[in-house]
Amino acid sequence: MFAIDKLLLVAAVLILFGVLSSKLSARLGLPVLVLFLITGMLAGDNGIGGIVFDNAVSAHALGTLALALILFDGGLQTPVSSIRKVWKPASLLATVGVLATAAIAGLAAAWMLELPILEGMLLGAIIGSTDAAAVFSLLRNAGIHINQRLKSVLEIESASNDPMAIFLTVGLLEVLVNGMPLGWGLLQMFLMQMGVGALVGLGVGWSVLRLLSRIKLIATGLYPVLVAAGGLLAYGISANLGGSGFLAIFVAGVMIGNQKFVFQRSTFLFMDGLAWLSQITMFVVLGLLVDPVSLLDVWVEGLVIALVLVLLARPLAVAPMLALFGFNLRETALVSWVGLRGSVPIILAIFPLLFGLPNAPLIFNVVFFVVLLSATVQGSTLPLVARKLGLTEKPPAAPAATLEISSLHDVDAEIVEYTLGNDARAAGRLLSQMALPEGVVVAMITRGSAVIPPRGSTRLEAGDHLFVVLKPINQPFVDCVFSQAIEASRTDLPNLELRLKGSTKVEDVWDSYGIDLATDKGRTLDQLIKRALDSNAGQGAELMAGSALLIVREQLQGRITTVGIQAVSLDTSS
Repeated sequence: MFAIDKLLLVAAVLILFGVLSSKLSARLGLPVLVLFLITGMLAGDNGIGGIVFDNAVSAHALGTLALALILFDGGLQTPVSSIRKVWKPASLLATVGVLATAAIAGLAAAWMLELPILEGMLLGAIIGSTDAAAVFSLLRNAGIHINQRLKSVLEIESASNDPMAIFLTVGLLEVLVNGMPLGWGLLQMFLMQMGVGALVGLGVGWSVLRLLSRIKLIATGLYPVLVAAGGLLAYGISANLGGSGFLAIFVAGVMIGNQKFVFQRSTFLFMDGLAWLSQITMFVVLGLLVDPVSLLDVWVEGLVIALVLVLLARPLAVAPMLALFGFNLRETALVSWVGLRGSVPIILAIFPLLFGLPNAPLIFNVVFFVVLLSATVQGSTLPLVARKLGLTEKPPAAPAATLEISSLHDVDAEIVEYTLGNDARAAGRLLSQMALPEGVVVAMITRGSAVIPPRGSTRLEAGDHLFVVLKPINQPFVDCVFSQAIEASRTDLPNLELRLKGSTKVEDVWDSYGIDLATDKGRTLDQLIKRALDSNAGQGAELMAGSALLIVREQLQGRITTVGIQAVSLDTSS
């Protein structure tokens, strides 16, 4: 048997075990990263697997690749709107917050481990950042729902604070090992890391989008591969130019994910699977690298440092900055508690080993213990803490699933699957009563295992699955009608012109969108406009009706066939 044969067998078994262990996460109340780490530790030379793995260089390489892909996937799924809302507190937490956390935890580490101040600060820098993989996984899979502002702050902070932790770690190692002077040298390194990383990420993201809009590949499966390669290209260019590769790949992900491109949904699914594979591989390999017995030698010191980190350093670092942006004490407490440590500290703990620092093994073991404790305690108690603080919300609806029509690049249409909830506007009403935008077609309705022909007389029920063909520009309006996440007000309407058939009834406009036209609800839009404007109801004519501006867009043989509606107020009274 070749060595590669055995390696593939072992890798398949470990990955399969990791995938299956993720099913236990919710049942046991443990974050998946803890289970993955335990899987690796059990498979190690001191565990039941007996696998000998002590190659720090290989672990660092695999961990870096995995983390880059996880951050890229996180960037793809991060809306720019969320970043705009919270970029100020998130950026402060990702920079000043990491620095403050590292300083406080570093002083505690230097005291507990009897290390020189700079080496203590090095350990503090290593554990200073929260882990994107852990936070993303916990917030998206823990079964709790917090308000979007808090969630955005936590996710964006965790995704963007890694460059700061890496900068501090590498900078302090350069000072300790290579004698780089403190001060200007570190500042120059910081500006280089952040500036180059951001610029490369923006440039590569823009280039990939341009390429996707122009190129026609022979196989559809190559589009997700192209996007993934673009993300890795951003990392590689930035890292080789002296910038932060992790910042570059995250920024590139945000750039790409917030624009429409061919086979977008397929790409997102591909990257999500790749991110999960990366998580499993990374944590299992890091678990293999550690000797569980060695953790017992540092458990007291590790426990004290972990307590200082969780109960003192993190709260003191985040509280002043969150207070500047109007976060209350309960929200600040939750942000403090969600300071999970994960893969990044362990990967950074490998750096001292690579630099040959004398105390590197001690630092690695302490960091691993702190991460294991942080992930286990904070991760498993997050749902309880969020509920006790009164910060949980009603679960949102499952987002509409989009099936792209991408066989031709010039087809501007999508097939979107909606699942009607009890609070959806369409539930319990006839399909003919849905004031859908022009060109929107309900192609199929499924109810359980039955297929319901979509007719005007079809009464929709909660739980129905609707497959709707639409143009992307119309989806926000269709979401208002079919999504169970939409409330009964029209404050959620997009700031776009809604185009409806002239035969649409006024009452259907109200029931579908909450737009009050302040007239007899039995009239059609055609009748409403003609009654008000009479002979002036020509193409382009405008009428202010209740809370909306009506515009005649198309006419045929004296009939108004298309009406544009622009909502101008928030009056939702019936």
